[in-house]
Amino acid sequence: MNQLPMLYPKNYLARRVFAFPGSAFRIEVDGQLRFYVRQKPFKLKEEITVFADEACTTPALGIQARSVLDFGATYDITDKLTGENLGAGRRQGLKSLFQDAWDILGPSGEVIGSMKEDRMLFAILRRFFSNLIPQQFVLRIGDRQVGTFRQRFNPFRLSYDVEMGEGLDPRVGVAMMVLVLAIEGRQN
Repeated sequence: MNQLPMLYPKNYLARRVFAFPGSAFRIEVDGQLRFYVRQKPFKLKEEITVFADEACTTPALGIQARSVLDFGATYDITDKLTGENLGAGRRQGLKSLFQDAWDILGPSGEVIGSMKEDRMLFAILRRFFSNLIPQQFVLRIGDRQVGTFRQRFNPFRLSYDVEMGEGLDPRVGVAMMVLVLAIEGRQN
């Protein structure tokens, strides 16, 4: 755990890149690849591996849906190097129709925080105008803000500037970033 701050810095650029078939995401720090995800198309039960390299030879994190239905699904997060259960992200199904919202669960399943899309008005307008109104997510542990994901304005390419602070396991923060790209990104 002592090397986590070095492996997981506070600022990232997370973006979708062209891949056929399926989707791919690059998570970079100062222009250097830190994590890579290649999402397989047509999977009934979502299973995502976050790799430390573009060749997909060094797995870092695993994200596994508990159910087939995506509407209010829970995604378990594990450290692929140690096998450690890190917690989960649970999409708040009905609330996410109007404003994307997630619960962040600890390793034993208790709610420890949340990730929520910015203001309700912008969230509703975004449902109609897609990428013309950039999205922002705020991560909270209790009442304390521990991170933000700010979408860059670009109607053709999904990308986020990410800032992470103290108070959330950085591996869980990276996994939540991947869930925003993979799950919420499907709406764009």
